[in-house]
Amino acid sequence: MTAADSFGRIDDDDYPAYTMGRAAEMLGTTPGFLRAIGEARLITPLRSEGGHRRYSRYQLRIAARARELVDQGTPVEAACRIVILEDQLTEAQRINAEYRRAARSTDPSGAA
Repeated sequence: MTAADSFGRIDDDDYPAYTMGRAAEMLGTTPGFLRAIGEARLITPLRSEGGHRRYSRYQLRIAARARELVDQGTPVEAACRIVILEDQLTEAQRINAEYRRAARSTDPSGAA
């Protein structure tokens, strides 16, 4: 890997840059919490060559949302399901908006 390759990953939300310890510290939680949401299949960290878990910024945002729910008293499994459903809803809304834009651009009367 060249320096240019490394530099290009600085802004990559999906690059697994954070160790479990650092991720837990950033979230103000424990490695056990990260393991629990991994077991609930909310996030699946990548593994380093040595087998250590690595988390991306995107995964940390998801974990932070789960942590908010757990801090409010929601059980971990339920919090993970809520986060998954929220993510699916956001994606469905994005796709729906794209369809609407496409329909407007192909319908000159603007009736869509």
